[in-house]
Amino acid sequence: MSGRSYPKQPIVGVGAVVIDEGRVLLVRRATEPQAGQWSLPGGRVELGETLTAAVARELHEETGVEIDVGPSVEVLDRIVHDANRRVQYHYVLVDFLCTVRGGTRRAGSDVSEVVLADPFELAGYQLSSDTRAVIEKALDLWRRAR
Repeated sequence: MSGRSYPKQPIVGVGAVVIDEGRVLLVRRATEPQAGQWSLPGGRVELGETLTAAVARELHEETGVEIDVGPSVEVLDRIVHDANRRVQYHYVLVDFLCTVRGGTRRAGSDVSEVVLADPFELAGYQLSSDTRAVIEKALDLWRRAR
C-alpha cells in the first residue's frame, strides 16, 4: 500500500483550473487514482506548504507551466472505495482559478498528456461531473473578472 491508498486520514490536495486565452488546461493522469482519465492538474499539499504554493508547485511539476494563483473555486471530497467498500482513496481538494504566467507546456510527473481545451469541446474529454462543475464555475469567475 502506498501512502496515498488506504490512508488513515483524508489527504489534502489542490487543483488548478488554468485559463489561458479562454482555454482550459487539462492533464491525462498517468497514475492511480484515475490513471488514463482527464482531469485538472494538481496534487497533495506537503507539510509546511501553503495551498497556493502547493498548487503552483504541482502545476510546474506536472505541466511545466508557471501560474498566477487566483481565488479558490471549490472545496470538495474525492472518496474512492474498493470492492470490499473500504476507503481506498480520500482526498479533500481545494481548486483554484489560475492564469498562465510562463513556462513551456509539457507532460511531467504523474501525467501522460497536457492539452489546452476549448470550453466548447470539453464534452470530448472524459471528465468527472465534479470536474466539469468546477471548470464551469471557474470559467464564470474568469469571465466576470475580465
